[in-house]
Amino acid sequence: MTEIEKRMHRCCFTGHRPEKLTRGETYIKRALERQIKTAIDDGLYVFITGMARGVDLWAAQIVLKLRRNNSSIRLICACPFEGFENGWSSVWRDQYRKVLQEADLVRYICEGYNRYCFQKRNEWMIDHAARVIAVFNGESGGTKNTIYYARKCGVPVVIIDG
Repeated sequence: MTEIEKRMHRCCFTGHRPEKLTRGETYIKRALERQIKTAIDDGLYVFITGMARGVDLWAAQIVLKLRRNNSSIRLICACPFEGFENGWSSVWRDQYRKVLQEADLVRYICEGYNRYCFQKRNEWMIDHAARVIAVFNGESGGTKNTIYYARKCGVPVVIIDG
């Protein structure tokens, strides 16, 4: 299968960190699960997460849960750099590491931290996906930039009000 053919079966996520969300975690998780199931029904079975706290990790956990009953589902972790999670609380670090262990592929986009590593990670995900599921509250930042880049590249974006 060529890279273009692989891309047609991939979906990625973008969304805010928990502290920026205007909706509750339960609402966001339910909405994510609905959209992930819709993506699977549409033939998208490989999911790419950027592994940030909040939306990215919740989406990854949902994908892994759904994979237990559907062996064709795959999870790719697109981490901005190794050690990205080091400054987080132990609860978030534990979730991050558990997702990495269960992922089908882990990709570190940059060799280390630099001021562009998050944007490079976001662009890499868009460049390898046929759809984006975004949890977005309208605020400026990485999520808004990722949605803009996806639209510029012609990648459809499904927005969950976040």
